[in-house]
Amino acid sequence: MDVILLEKVPNLGSLGDKVSVRPGYGRNFLIPKGKAVAATAAKLAEFEQRRAELEKKASEELAAAQARAEAVARLNVSIAQKAGEEGKLYGSVGTKDIAEAVTAAGVPVERHEVRLPHGPIRLAGDYEITLHLHSDVNATLNLKVIGE
Repeated sequence: MDVILLEKVPNLGSLGDKVSVRPGYGRNFLIPKGKAVAATAAKLAEFEQRRAELEKKASEELAAAQARAEAVARLNVSIAQKAGEEGKLYGSVGTKDIAEAVTAAGVPVERHEVRLPHGPIRLAGDYEITLHLHSDVNATLNLKVIGE
């Protein structure tokens, strides 16, 4: 199945690319999410008319994500959790906790933008957390987990 991408899709292509994908991926994910349209002659012509509008929207989203990344880089966020004697937390600090703390600090961050590749944080200490704000923008957050 051939589709035209309406936005950048990781490991597939960028705005305006005509790519061939598996039919299920196109019908069940790309098209319903608004990331692509089927590559018919009519859709190609319609896309070419809307190309400037879509490129402008994509550049605005990128600029907003870069501004958020700069704001996040300046933050030092602390989260207090109950902990045992050796700094092991009762419970853990997950993506939801981090997103809420960063949002409370003044930079809006969604839960799905927080990346914890090793799972939730279970020990008190200093951490560098990666935030995936846009397909081209990653930011690093300095997080301090304080054991009470």
